[in-house]
Amino acid sequence: MDQQKQQSLSALFNTVASLERKLMNEWNHHNELGISKSHILLLQYLASEGPKRPSAIAEHLQVTTGGVTVLTTKLIKAGFIERRQNELDRRAAFIHITDDGLQMLEVAKRHIDSFFDKLFGMLSTDEIDTLRSIFNKCLLADTTQKSE
Repeated sequence: MDQQKQQSLSALFNTVASLERKLMNEWNHHNELGISKSHILLLQYLASEGPKRPSAIAEHLQVTTGGVTVLTTKLIKAGFIERRQNELDRRAAFIHITDDGLQMLEVAKRHIDSFFDKLFGMLSTDEIDTLRSIFNKCLLADTTQKSE
């Protein structure tokens, strides 16, 4: 890799890291919901896919089953989800979203839309699509491939 490309990639890496910090700082500073991004992703998954076992949630969110326990405990206490035993196999539990969870998800969607508009509203749809395409290309690249 030539020096100019390496310097450009280093600058890009620093910019992406700074943007990620800004996103998290803004989210934490303006989050009035009392739940995290992971909680919202869990609620979205249950709302779109229906009741799921904790192992399926862990796989979807790419966390451990212990991580799912931490996430679900807070949501159960808040009344946003319920854990129900499988009627056929009492050892198996399924996580269900409640009506309150669906309402929280709607509030979260409005909050996220406002958040994204504040941070990315200056970008055109084409610019957003280009960024997404570039980032997807990077994600799909073979990381075992040797440098040029």
